[in-house]
Amino acid sequence: MDLELTGKTALVTGSTKGIGRAIADVLAQEGANVIINGRKEAVVTQVVNELQAAHSAVDIMAAPFDLSDEAAADALMAAYPDVDILINNMGIFQPMAYSDIDDATWRHFFEVNVLAGNRLAKHYLPQMLDHDFGRIIFIASEEALMPSGEMPQYSMTKTMNLSLAKSLSKLTKATNVTVNTVMPGSTLTEGVQTMLDEMYAGSPLTAKEREADFMKVHRPLSQIQRLIRPEEIGHFVAFVASPLAGAFSGEALRMDGGLVPTIF
Repeated sequence: MDLELTGKTALVTGSTKGIGRAIADVLAQEGANVIINGRKEAVVTQVVNELQAAHSAVDIMAAPFDLSDEAAADALMAAYPDVDILINNMGIFQPMAYSDIDDATWRHFFEVNVLAGNRLAKHYLPQMLDHDFGRIIFIASEEALMPSGEMPQYSMTKTMNLSLAKSLSKLTKATNVTVNTVMPGSTLTEGVQTMLDEMYAGSPLTAKEREADFMKVHRPLSQIQRLIRPEEIGHFVAFVASPLAGAFSGEALRMDGGLVPTIF
């Protein structure tokens, strides 16, 4: 299927690894020019070079900025003032007991997971409306709908993503601009792989057996009983970002493997 993304320019925040990189890879595969973002210049450069080698027909650009810093975000927007697609993927998570979360931690999660994406949306949305085309997609989590209690400071911010996307979608009425949220379930990113390695250190279980045990014990509601692969999320997000998906507006789109046990 041709997603009609050739020539579009996409900014994917937090795209040097995990879900963000997978999204960037698929968008480039579909013909979009992609801006790679991360905090470390050397890492961003490496990913840009790798994706450019894999997708020679498009432009892969570097945006080494820590977007939790307002001045750095301003620098990114000055360097790339106009994009067709904004994927607000950057985010942090950490399991924490509620009693251990101080005000500084609450503020940090809010700054990184909410305000950083909102800052970019506020800049790019008016231009998308002027061009009568654009896609803004927030990458949230099933924790937005079904907080596990393992990391309340994270769950709060992901629920905020849903509310913000819905509010912004109201500003796009009768246009070809859409704002949506995608909620992945447990996904085998580098961070999750590290968590599994630590959790099963010294275990005789194979990697496949560790994954199966983790899902059975820690994610029993999952219907697929496996970790989602980043590329699966990448393909779905690329479709939602495409001109073919214009009927998605203000939606909270789940790709959680059946983890959330509700009809809607």
